[in-house]
Amino acid sequence: MVSSDLEYLTIALPKGKLFTKAVGYLADVGYSAEGLSEDSRKLVITNEHSKIHFIITKTMDLPTYVEYGAADIGIIGKDVLLEETKDVYELVDLNFGLCRMVVAVPENLKRNKISDYAHMRVATKYPQVAEEFFRSQGVQIEIIKLNGSIELAPVVGLAELIVDLVETGRTLKENKLIEVAQIHQSTARFIANRVSYKMKFERINRLVEDLRSLIVKE
Repeated sequence: MVSSDLEYLTIALPKGKLFTKAVGYLADVGYSAEGLSEDSRKLVITNEHSKIHFIITKTMDLPTYVEYGAADIGIIGKDVLLEETKDVYELVDLNFGLCRMVVAVPENLKRNKISDYAHMRVATKYPQVAEEFFRSQGVQIEIIKLNGSIELAPVVGLAELIVDLVETGRTLKENKLIEVAQIHQSTARFIANRVSYKMKFERINRLVEDLRSLIVKE
């Protein structure tokens, strides 16, 4: 399935820290709509003149909207793509929203190597990424999936370690946590539904080239 009308292009945008920059990038290449705001109560925001629909989703849901064709294209962090493993085309690294996926522990639990954390509990919003990382290190751990503040888990004794996305590391320091391993870096990516990319190729490919030119300019 591809988003409704072939005449329109449906773009999914993520709530949160990537939203403003994503909207700015798209606006710079001529893709905008009146009232396009993260706080908008409209489910679909449309620019009739440019034949664009915008939808705003939770970050973890966005790849699903694109995979199933409810959105033709979207902008989302690489961290979400690695966790959700959806069947979409990853077309452009937009080179903004740089973060690191890290393993962190309370200062008093720091060990010499990752294997020293075997059989401990790890709190994270990214259970697939965390499990794959520790498996690659030959370390058995117990994953605890959380949706809220991950840093709270070691403070209250729910888990000994966390796997989380950090930008500056400030929140870790404030909670007396230290980074002991980096799993991967993450930036914003431009993705497309596989069928949409074929059926709306000219328009999507033109947008891809415009975005690439914008990145080069920066």
